[in-house]
Amino acid sequence: MSKPFQFKQFTIWQDRCAMKVGTDGVLLGAWTSVDNNPTTVLDIGAGTGLLALMLAQRCNAETIDALEIDDVAYEQCVENFEASPWGDRLFCYHAGLDEFYKEVDDTYDLIISNPPFYSENVSSGDGSRDIARQNSSLPYEELLRCASELLAEKGILSIIVPFKEEQSLLQIGKSLGLYPKRITRVKGNPASEIKRSLLEFAFQETRVSEDGLTIETNRHIYTSEYRELTKDFYLKM
Repeated sequence: MSKPFQFKQFTIWQDRCAMKVGTDGVLLGAWTSVDNNPTTVLDIGAGTGLLALMLAQRCNAETIDALEIDDVAYEQCVENFEASPWGDRLFCYHAGLDEFYKEVDDTYDLIISNPPFYSENVSSGDGSRDIARQNSSLPYEELLRCASELLAEKGILSIIVPFKEEQSLLQIGKSLGLYPKRITRVKGNPASEIKRSLLEFAFQETRVSEDGLTIETNRHIYTSEYRELTKDFYLKM
């Protein structure tokens, strides 16, 4: 059995999950604002449960729900929740977003998602991993449309996408009455191209706060900004 990923306050077992703990998830979980003191949180496409667990550590939300459609990932997510210090606040639904949003009457103060991001149909030979990575299983239009139905009036939607998809996400959001509040564009190192966009949406149209984040100056030499963002989670930060 592979070793779990150990964070400062919780442990992620991931040997049965297609998508392992990665920089994108940790970035999103640490970057997402909890300034609106959410009481209800939804993690769409939970995988290991990383994002829900990070938010359980960061805020006092009474209800943190997660959705996971893959059978095995769902089971592992539940086990990670139950083993954490916040098991009484975390709940994982074994369901797809399209069926979940039709059946739920509640709205959420915060919705977070690290969605599948390969729009190209690439096969790795691992069906579960392909579903987890390819946005044909959860198109951005569907994600934002369902999220807009589930989001509270003053709620926040927080997602991470490839930088090349940023403009299309902003256009889809605008068509649904979701407007960007914050955008952070992420580079691996000072010389590399922008790889990811962290996007925060809300129903209120406001001036957008835009900035950039660089992860490393050299291989495994992390910037002070990245260290500051992730220090409450990584053991060696």
